Amino acid sequence: IYYQISSWQENDFIFQEREIRSLSAEIEILKNPQNLNPSQRLDELREENAKLKYRLNILKRSLQEDKSPDNKSMMNINQRLQQIFSEAIQASCPELDNPPLAVTPNQQAKFGDYQCNSAMAMAQMLKAKGMKVNPREIAEKIVQNLPDNELIQKTEIAGPGFINVHLKRTFVSKLLSNLLVNGVQPPPLESRKKVVVDFSSPNIAKEMHVGHLRSTIIGESICRLFEFLGYDVLRLNHVGDWGTQFGMLIAHLQDKFPDYLAVSPPISDLQAFYKESKKRFDDDEDFKKRAYQCVVRLQSREPDFIKAWNLICDVSRREFQKIYDCLDVTIVERGESFYQEMMTDVVKEIEGRGLVEMDEGRKIVFVPGHSIPLTVVKSDGGYTYDTSDLAALRQRIFDEKADIIIYVVDSGQGTHLQLVYAAGRMFGWYDPQVTRVEHAGFGVVLGEDKKKFKTRSGDTVRLIDLLDEGLKRSMDKLKEKERDKVLTPEELVAAQRSVAFGCIKYADLSHNRINDYVFSFDKMLDDRGNTAAYLLYAFTRIRSIARLANIDEATLRKAAETTEVLLDHEKEWKLGKCILRFPEILQKILDDLLLHTLCDYLYELATTFTEFYDSCYCVEKDRQTGEVIKVNMWRMLLCEATAAVMAKGFDILGINPVQKM
Repeated sequence: IYYQISSWQENDFIFQEREIRSLSAEIEILKNPQNLNPSQRLDELREENAKLKYRLNILKRSLQEDKSPDNKSMMNINQRLQQIFSEAIQASCPELDNPPLAVTPNQQAKFGDYQCNSAMAMAQMLKAKGMKVNPREIAEKIVQNLPDNELIQKTEIAGPGFINVHLKRTFVSKLLSNLLVNGVQPPPLESRKKVVVDFSSPNIAKEMHVGHLRSTIIGESICRLFEFLGYDVLRLNHVGDWGTQFGMLIAHLQDKFPDYLAVSPPISDLQAFYKESKKRFDDDEDFKKRAYQCVVRLQSREPDFIKAWNLICDVSRREFQKIYDCLDVTIVERGESFYQEMMTDVVKEIEGRGLVEMDEGRKIVFVPGHSIPLTVVKSDGGYTYDTSDLAALRQRIFDEKADIIIYVVDSGQGTHLQLVYAAGRMFGWYDPQVTRVEHAGFGVVLGEDKKKFKTRSGDTVRLIDLLDEGLKRSMDKLKEKERDKVLTPEELVAAQRSVAFGCIKYADLSHNRINDYVFSFDKMLDDRGNTAAYLLYAFTRIRSIARLANIDEATLRKAAETTEVLLDHEKEWKLGKCILRFPEILQKILDDLLLHTLCDYLYELATTFTEFYDSCYCVEKDRQTGEVIKVNMWRMLLCEATAAVMAKGFDILGINPVQKM
């Protein structure tokens, strides 16, 4: 019901705004009734003009009421300002098609809270049409055409045509009270879209290594973001669980554990088992022939071979799950084997369209704009990664009915994925204007020597070893700070896991995913600067302020409903605005899938809070006795609002803060 109401309200807003623009345009026309000679016709138009103005004011009032901060959702202030300025810009320059709309937070508080920078670009567009207009004049017209609204206190024009915007403090205070009473609620959705996120994707019979770290962490956070915003999210693990290597593994299994059908084989080290079978495959021609026969019998789905395959997959699944439990990752396995029968259908479909060409026994498909073809059938009749990726894309579009499909795969796969997406469009499977299909690529993890992260012996770093090392180092850090002397053993272990896994995740997510990043335990466990260690300690301190002042949750809840959040001090005002930028940050990440923006915001929020706390007393104590003599409750509420937004930010990043650290 909530989503239906939200969707109805949003559609109603859109309809009302369109009608307002339409009525405004009609009024402008009626203000200049050229070529209207008969006075009777002029009187009729004036009467019509008055009626239109009356209807326009009613609609504006209605829209204003609907956008008041009384609903539970957090308002995206930037988005609301864009709506207001869009209307003013269109009224100021109706001759421009799609005039630029640029509203951003002001970098310097002395110039206001937000800034509209559209006037200069509009002047350039008018100049291209042969009209020379000073940008300041355009800015003045925009300001004159600003509709009545709930959040702008005043505007100022600066420089060549910047419009500085000052927000109403009372309105910002109401938004903060709304957040405190209702919690951190996402903005309403127009419609609840289906999102499929393909991430992690290790290979069966091989251990997860550091290369899987980024896809797993980034993919999980993208899922958490979409889920928080109200989307229907399907998390998919496209594991490598089919192909020639399984014939090799099954043949080796039969030799090593002949009674595997009756007793589950004790394969504790699957990696070693894989290496043994690979060596035999490379060195022993008879074994290789038997391995190929096993592949054929597996693909024919003979029961004994399916059982062997399942045994191998189960050993891997248990190992993968240890990693996912550490990183608090939820994911549905849907490997390459799931798409086997669908691949046949895909090949039939594209052959039926006459798009397949033969090339030395291979069946290939050329996509316009791409020089490399897709190979859909190999010369031996087998399918390829191209075929399985096409089948997966088709299944996600038609069976899952996905509106958004995101592949969290390393940037090295970019060319291949763009080719698959282009083929999907060529086959008419989806329209990019309707369905968003996107590759969220990422760089590689480097060691401190700036080379690919490896062990000293040159092997790939096992992910489980990396996580164990993180646990060891985080415990050392906690003991260095003598936390083992004040925390119970249970609290110490909870803090250890929170710091270890939180720091590993944050170190990844705080870097632009497109770039490579250097993995350094020393840097990620440093409690200075933009690290999880610093933010977790800051969050724990903020949470402790009320506890140390003996203020319980019930008191804070009541205060949220009855106490106005005052924003008179410049640091209170700065913190209040920073807290309310949270929806803007999430909207930006929704558009570009760059999670480091959220990390930067949380760090900014924590440092802005420190400025506030150093300048504004929340709790005043007797200097001799330490007894609390005064509580400034509105400031305590600002502490609570900061902690609430930080907690939700941590949740999206998959970081689990603890009460005591």
